[in-house]
Amino acid sequence: MQKLIAHLLLTAALAWIALPAIAEDPQVSLTPIYEHLEFERPLSLQIPDDGTNRRFLVEQTGKIKLLAADEKKGEASVFFDLADRMGVEKDFEEGLLGMAFHPDFKNNGQFYLSYSKQGPKRLVLSEFKISKGDSNQADPKSERVLLEVQQPEWNHNSGNVLFGPKDGMLYFTVGDGGMKNGVYMLPQKLTRWNGKVLRIDVNGRTGSLPYGIPADNPFIDESNACPEIWALGLRNPWGSSIDPETGLFYLADVGQDLYEEINLVEKGGNYGWEYREGDAAFPLRAAMMAPLGKKPDVPKDLVFQEPIHQYDRSNGLSITGGFVYRGKAIPDLAGHFLYGDWRFGNIWALHYNTDSKKVDENHQIEKPADLKSPTVQPSGFYPDENGEAIVVGWKGNLFRITPAK
Repeated sequence: MQKLIAHLLLTAALAWIALPAIAEDPQVSLTPIYEHLEFERPLSLQIPDDGTNRRFLVEQTGKIKLLAADEKKGEASVFFDLADRMGVEKDFEEGLLGMAFHPDFKNNGQFYLSYSKQGPKRLVLSEFKISKGDSNQADPKSERVLLEVQQPEWNHNSGNVLFGPKDGMLYFTVGDGGMKNGVYMLPQKLTRWNGKVLRIDVNGRTGSLPYGIPADNPFIDESNACPEIWALGLRNPWGSSIDPETGLFYLADVGQDLYEEINLVEKGGNYGWEYREGDAAFPLRAAMMAPLGKKPDVPKDLVFQEPIHQYDRSNGLSITGGFVYRGKAIPDLAGHFLYGDWRFGNIWALHYNTDSKKVDENHQIEKPADLKSPTVQPSGFYPDENGEAIVVGWKGNLFRITPAK
């Protein structure tokens, strides 16, 4: 018996020694910035690669404000105000939703915005230019409309705009059309832009289109498919970025009843909605299909991409994606994707291992003491000119993620 006990103790000890080390959560703080300024529902902070280090803050209400480098005393000027050309039924999810600078903005002065219009309800993607006489002002007459996506409802617009750091193509994320339960069943249809990531070439032209269709887009040879589609099966993407170092395309997709998820977007990838929410079958689909006389089963030829991470309703209700941190101030966050939950105010740092192709760390770096009154309701995470992290809060506050004091 004594030998058996000794053997068991030795086995347990060896097993304990063999366990992988669990990294501690990085210790960080949320440090308020621009406290003396007032912002109204800010969503995005963009810094063009033109050497000026100017910060452009996008407000959902239609204004783009130019922020001074001095985060304590600087003022903010209005770079552009789109309020007079937008159309909003409900301002909770409609409005000015996305901004991106052309990779050659320093020379051509071009930038891209997505915003809501009505009659019919639609999401517009347009190109604009800065004023010839003042680079701190947009030219309101320079608009060149690229895409107009029909939106059945006011919610689930999405509207993130970004350029690929290596291919120079413009990527545009579009929600599923709104309502609940995926009732319009658009994300799986290649004949519609809704519930998709679109990819276009703003420097080219294909036929009569005001943009080019990249020759390597995945559905370009399917006669009935929209050739702009890069990926499909999305519900309401909010927060997407391409890591320049690895080329990985991170996208957060807001769930309905089960999970909030993070996906790695791949060419032609199908991310499951409205058949699935996260990695689970969407339970209401069968009940929806019965009155229509349709089978709820997933077609045999569909292959879904699994999310790299998801969380349930105990941790939040609306995910906000961010970017992969490459700054120097917090070494423990290097290579981690920063994201949070808009409703609860939780913030995490996730590390995806490119060798194992799995998430090997997910640290919670902000946990509000009161979920009903979080420090910040994150609407975006963005790098500043030095790669350091700034959190944009929908309630009008901005924070830096800094080392804990």
